[in-house]
Amino acid sequence: MPEIPPYEDSPPNVDAITDYDWRHRITYLRLFDAARDGADWREAVEIIFGFDVDAHPERAKRIYDSHLARARWMSEVGYRYLVQGRFVQ
Repeated sequence: MPEIPPYEDSPPNVDAITDYDWRHRITYLRLFDAARDGADWREAVEIIFGFDVDAHPERAKRIYDSHLARARWMSEVGYRYLVQGRFVQ
């Protein structure tokens, strides 16, 4: 199982690639795979983030939704910044 980088409840919501995004590029891909495969969001959060969904279901949902939204942004917009080499520290 891949090591889970430290994470926030929500990734940065900026129009640039951040260090956080770079550290979580594999996390974003894993979320895409889980969504594509129709995995339950609770299972995805437990496996990908190692988070106890039963203990904090609302927080778990926020983590899932916000990171999946960022993953989608990366695939639709953010990749352009990668190609251009534009990052925010």
